[in-house]
Amino acid sequence: MAKTLEQLRTIRGEMEPEVAVRQTSHDEVPSEIAQHHIMVCAGTGCVAAKSMEIIDEFNLHLEKHGLQDKAKVVLTGCFGLCALGPIVVVYPEGSFYSEVKLENIGRIVEEHIKGGNVVEELLYHETVQEDGGISCLSETPFYKKQMRISLRNCGVINPEIIDEYIGVGGYEALAKCLTELSPEAVIQEVLDSGLRGRGGAGFLTGLKWQFAARTENEVKYVCCNADEGDPGAFMDRSVLEGDPHNIIESMAIAAYAIGASQGYIYVRAEYPIAVERMQVAIKQAKEYGFLGKSILGKGFDFDLEVRLGAGAFVCGEETALMMSIEGQRGEPNPRPPFPAVKGLFGKPTVLNNVETYTNITWILLHGAEAFKKIGTENSSGTKVFALGGAITNVGLVEVPMGITLREIVEEIGGGVPDGKAFKAAQTGGPSGGCIPNSLIDTPIDFDSLTAVGSMMGSGGLIVMDETSCMVDIAKFFLEFTEEESCGKCTPCRIGTKRMFDILTKITEGNGTMEDLDALTELSAYIKDNSLCGLGQTAPNPVVSTLEHFRDEYEAHVLEGRCPAGVCKDLLQYFIIAEKCIGCTLCKRVCPTDAIIGEVKQPHEILLDKCIKCGACLDACKKFNAIIVK
Repeated sequence: MAKTLEQLRTIRGEMEPEVAVRQTSHDEVPSEIAQHHIMVCAGTGCVAAKSMEIIDEFNLHLEKHGLQDKAKVVLTGCFGLCALGPIVVVYPEGSFYSEVKLENIGRIVEEHIKGGNVVEELLYHETVQEDGGISCLSETPFYKKQMRISLRNCGVINPEIIDEYIGVGGYEALAKCLTELSPEAVIQEVLDSGLRGRGGAGFLTGLKWQFAARTENEVKYVCCNADEGDPGAFMDRSVLEGDPHNIIESMAIAAYAIGASQGYIYVRAEYPIAVERMQVAIKQAKEYGFLGKSILGKGFDFDLEVRLGAGAFVCGEETALMMSIEGQRGEPNPRPPFPAVKGLFGKPTVLNNVETYTNITWILLHGAEAFKKIGTENSSGTKVFALGGAITNVGLVEVPMGITLREIVEEIGGGVPDGKAFKAAQTGGPSGGCIPNSLIDTPIDFDSLTAVGSMMGSGGLIVMDETSCMVDIAKFFLEFTEEESCGKCTPCRIGTKRMFDILTKITEGNGTMEDLDALTELSAYIKDNSLCGLGQTAPNPVVSTLEHFRDEYEAHVLEGRCPAGVCKDLLQYFIIAEKCIGCTLCKRVCPTDAIIGEVKQPHEILLDKCIKCGACLDACKKFNAIIVK
C-alpha cells in the first residue's frame, strides 16, 4: 500500500530506536527492543565463508537458551574488513568478532549474550587493548581515518527490510525534493556540492543532470552503471548488497530533477546476491509507493528495472552500456551527441555509477555546503576504494578526498605484510597507472592522481611489494584490456594486441630497446585514436611503468634479468651444495628429471631440462638449499 508523507515519518519514528541500538555509544536500550543486536555480514565474501549458516546457528543457540526476545540476529552489509570475514558485530557493546566459525557461535551466545562477558579471544585483535580493555571499533587504525557516506548504511541495516532503511532517514531526501524543492533547485544543490562522477571520468554530476534537464523531450531516462568490471573491484557490489534502497531513492531524485519516468539499473549477472537484493528492494519500494504512480501523492511517476549484463568490460562505458540495455551488442558509439542529449533509445539520459548515486541522498539531507567541506577544493566528498594486493587489511575503505596514498597504505591498510617494502600502487584498475614508492605522499583526488600519470577510476587500489615485476604487471593489465576490447575500432583492437605481444616478448627475454620505443609510440596512438574510454586509457599501465620503472624494462632487455624474480623465462634455479643434504625431496617432485644426485650427496639442477615450475623450491623450504636467480 502506498505510503503518505505522514506514514513515512511514523515508520521512521518507530524504527529509529531499533537502529539506534546499533551504535557503540548507545548505552541504554529501550525495554521494548531486543537488548542485543547481532549483526552478521552477508556480503558476498562473508556468504562464501558461511555467514548464512552462522545466522542460522545463532538463531538455534538463542532458541536453545530462551534468548529470542533478548537478542536479535540481523543480516547486514559489508563492514569493510573483508579479509577477516565472516564478521559478527554485537551491539550495543560494538564487540567486533572476526573470522567467526560455526563452532564459535555457542560460546558467543552463552558467554556474551547470556553471561554478559565479551569473548575476547575471538575479537578483532585491533580492538583489544594491552590492559585488557576493549576499544571502540571506530578508533582502530583501519577505521579511524575513514568517513562513511556512500557506505554509511552498510553494516547498520538489514538491506532486505525497507523499514530499517526508513529508520535511518531513508526516502526523506526524496520526500524533501517532492515537497520543498523544484527540479531546478535539486540540480543546483547537486551542482553546488561539487560532486564529481565516481565512475572514473570525474565529470560534474550536477552539470550532467542540467544538460539532460534542459534537453527538450517528452521521454527521458535515468540509468545506474553497476557493471563493475575492474579486476579486484567490489565497491558497487557491496553497496547494492548492503544498501539497495539508497540507489532507488537517489535514482528517483535524479528522475524528478530531469523529468524522467523510467530508470534502469545495469548490473552484471555475476553478482547474484546484489541482483537479488536489488530486486527485493524494488519490489518493496513499489509496495510502499516509492516507485510507481504519484509517489507520496505528489504527482511524480517513476519506475525502475534491473537489466543484467553478461560481464563484458566494455559495457562499463556509457554508450556501450545503453546499447546492451536496448538488447543490442554492447559497443561504444562516437560522442557527441552525448547521452544527456541522445542516450538510451535515442532519448535524453542521465547515467551515473552506483557510488555517485549514494552521495545524492546525503547531499539533499545535509546540504551542499556540508558536502563541499569534505575533501578538497576540486574533489569534494569521499571516495570508496577496494583495497587489495600486498596489504595487511584487504577490504573496502571510504576516505575523504585529499588523504594521501601513504595514509591509506600504512595506516588504514596496515602496511605491506611479511616485512616487505611497498613498491607501487595501481589506482583506476586496467585504465589506471602505477604510483611508485617515491610518490607515496600523493594526495588521493582527481587532479593529483592525473598529475602523476594515474587516475581515480571507479576505485580499485592494488598494492604491490618488492616481489612484483612492473613489466609483468603492465602485461597483466594489457592482456585484460586486449581480451575485453569489443573490437569495433582498429586502434584498440589491433593496438592493444600489439602492445601485449611486445610485453610478452620482453618478459620472455627477447625484447630490444626498440621495443620500448614502440610501446611509447603505440601508447600515444591508441590514446589519441580509440573510440571509447577503454581504448583511450588502455595504455596507462604501460605508460606509467615505463616512466617510473624504466630500469626494470631495461634489465629485462639488456641483461636478460627480471629484478623481481617473477618472469619465468628469465629465471634459473640452482642448488647450493653447502646447504643440500641429499634428501632427494626435490628430485622426487621434479616433473622433468632435471635434478641429479645421490642420496646424502649434494644434488644438481640440469638447466637445459629445467622447466622452472618451482616444485623443487617448494619441496626444499625446510633447508632453503635452492635459490632462484
